[in-house]
Parts: sequence; structure tokens; C-alpha cells
Amino acid sequence: MASAGRKGSSHDAISLLKADHRQVEAWFAEFDGARNSSRKQQLASKICEALSVHTMIEEEIFYPAFLQSTEDKDTHHEAIVEHAGAKKLIAEIQGMSPEDDYFDAKVTVLSEMIKHHVKEEEKPGGMFAEAKKSEMDLSAVGEQLLARKRELQARSRVA
Repeated sequence: MASAGRKGSSHDAISLLKADHRQVEAWFAEFDGARNSSRKQQLASKICEALSVHTMIEEEIFYPAFLQSTEDKDTHHEAIVEHAGAKKLIAEIQGMSPEDDYFDAKVTVLSEMIKHHVKEEEKPGGMFAEAKKSEMDLSAVGEQLLARKRELQARSRVA
């Protein structure tokens, strides 16, 4: 029988979001070491797709639940503004190729933006710590995140 608890499940909201963070960090590290254009393009595409899905599920599901549970508007607003900056850069990268002058620089800046954002979410006293202390049902929110993530990934594979 599955645990009905709010914390600790591999499908809880914070575990899922942190797993996304680790995956994108690994792809950024691979990008840094990549030497040929096709590998850079492949990695940049994976990074942009993963971040697009991640920001969407956070904004649609996790952030509203966080705001409702904590009423921490400052943290919420900062995260939304950081997402807006990342989404702008993602769109630019998706319209480029590794041969373009600023391609590597834009992926590097995106990496730095994401590292900052992840640090803000995961630090003691950050959004994830506050969510854990709140009454947010992390298991239920995690299930919603996972379902929406799968839906968005399936949609992007069809497109």
C-alpha cells in the first residue's frame, strides 16, 4: 500500500522538482564539455525542452499551491520573474544553432540563471523548505506535477 504521508515519497512535489534540477544540471555539464555542433544542439534542445516543461508545471501547479499554503508573495514573485527571464532565453536558444555567434554564451547564461534559481528554491529557508513546513500536501501536488509533466512531454513528442 502506498504511503499517504505528506513528506518523503519519491513522488512528492519537492523530490520530483529536485530530480528535474539534477537532470538539467547534468545536461549543462555535458554541454560545457561538448565539442561538436550536433551534440551541443542535442543537449541544448533537451535542456530547453526540460526547462520549458519544468517551468510550466511549477507555474501551473506548485507555485499556486505554495502561495496558498504559505502566503509568501515575495518568494513566489521572485520565482515567477526568474522564470520569465529563463523562458525568454530558452526561446532565443531554440531559434538558434550552435554555429550562431551567441549560442554557447546564451546556453552558459541560461545555466547560470538556472543555478541561481535552483539555489534559491533549494536553500534553507527557500521555497522548498517553506513548502515542507507548510500544510501543503506534497504527495498530492507531486502526483499532479507528474501527471502534467507526462502530458506535456507526450505532447512535445507528437509535435
